[in-house]
Amino acid sequence: MTLTQRQGFYWGHADRRLEARVLYGLYAAGRARGAGRRAAGRAAVRAVVPVQLRRLVLHELRATAALGRWAVRGRHGVRPGDLAAAYTGPQTAMMYGMLFVSVIETVGLAVLIPWPAVHRVVLVLDVYGVLFFLALHAACVTRPHVVRPDGPLQIRYGVLFDLAVPPDAVASARVDRRYPEGRLVTLSEVGVLDLIVGSQTSVTVELNRPLTFTRPLGATGEARTIRFHADDPRALVTALRRQPAPSWPAPS
Repeated sequence: MTLTQRQGFYWGHADRRLEARVLYGLYAAGRARGAGRRAAGRAAVRAVVPVQLRRLVLHELRATAALGRWAVRGRHGVRPGDLAAAYTGPQTAMMYGMLFVSVIETVGLAVLIPWPAVHRVVLVLDVYGVLFFLALHAACVTRPHVVRPDGPLQIRYGVLFDLAVPPDAVASARVDRRYPEGRLVTLSEVGVLDLIVGSQTSVTVELNRPLTFTRPLGATGEARTIRFHADDPRALVTALRRQPAPSWPAPS
């Protein structure tokens, strides 16, 4: 080990020890103020760990849990009488295609790499990648959009996005197929929020007041119009129209 490597090793350990001491100090201070163990631990983690990293870890844990729910055909947050609106149609083929490519890559590298240590590392990374893509898709399948007869419209994308739209905030809803460009969550300058699945949206909800939403990594924004995709947009719009709302326009 070179001098530079030894210095990096020692500095890394020193940083981790310092972070651990700070974390424990914040936890102890919280306990001294009378907070419970869980509350004190959460407060210490929030003070030390950046919100983006916390959300990434939380997304991974929830996506992993979705694999088990998917295996037993369960759905998150769907009660009897609710309409569960799937939205995975445009992305299913792409997801399975990426999984197939990842599996082929794993097998190919297992044959080509002659060094056992490198092979084990690459194998772990490839298996993790396959499980990660599968978990993301499982989260989307088990967390559909939800229209509740007596409650909000829940617009979701797996574990990455979740927005509750109260019935009294909906001015109108219509089937409106569009093919916007951009990332999963895109907000225009005039407050149009696009939740894009497979490069498309199929439902447009106009709001009578702005609603605050949270992006996957924690940033927030305000939407005045929401466009999102549902595999059966007419069923979702029809269910929304059954809710008490002022002056619904004629169905499109």
